[in-house]
Amino acid sequence: MAVQSLSSAVSLSGTQRMTIALSALLLGVFLVYGAGLANSAVLHDTAHDTRHSYGFPCH
Repeated sequence: MAVQSLSSAVSLSGTQRMTIALSALLLGVFLVYGAGLANSAVLHDTAHDTRHSYGFPCH
């Protein structure tokens, strides 16, 4: 059985690359500092509620 691999390259301008990189950087900084500075009870409750929304029992 032959497996075909399809790939395509997308050409991005320098401005588009910088926009994507800056967006990724800002999102990463927000996630790291948001999680780092949040109250641990808030993080626990968020993870707990997310588990329940996916149907995973945790008790």
